[in-house]
Amino acid sequence: MAEFAAYGHAIASLAIWPLIVLALAKTSSSGRSPELMCECGKPKRDYNSVLYRRERAFMNAVEISGPFIAATIAAILAGASPFFVNLFASVFIVARLAMVFVHIRTTNQPLRSACFAAGAACVIALSLMAFTSAVF
Repeated sequence: MAEFAAYGHAIASLAIWPLIVLALAKTSSSGRSPELMCECGKPKRDYNSVLYRRERAFMNAVEISGPFIAATIAAILAGASPFFVNLFASVFIVARLAMVFVHIRTTNQPLRSACFAAGAACVIALSLMAFTSAVF
């Protein structure tokens, strides 16, 4: 395990992320009532509804989970710069926590998009580092 010691922050980020997603899963399912739900079982689309925003925050987290986990593990296994892998994995967690707060507590679309973009940029950076470290 010594070869992975330098990636401590990235590995911690991989451990923290599922806890965030599980907390969002719990939050997204509370407060549901039949009049607020569609026939499919999901909340009716209404960004003014905190129920809908909690569901979207959870689904956004689920959607980015695979890319974040894959890119981070690939960067670690490819031996990409530990400093940058740790940095981007940690910034991803911070950006996504900010997005959760903005998504659930507000209807501020530009700020929510900025938080999403910051997290997505981290995943892209991790992917590119993994690719270049593996190929070159």
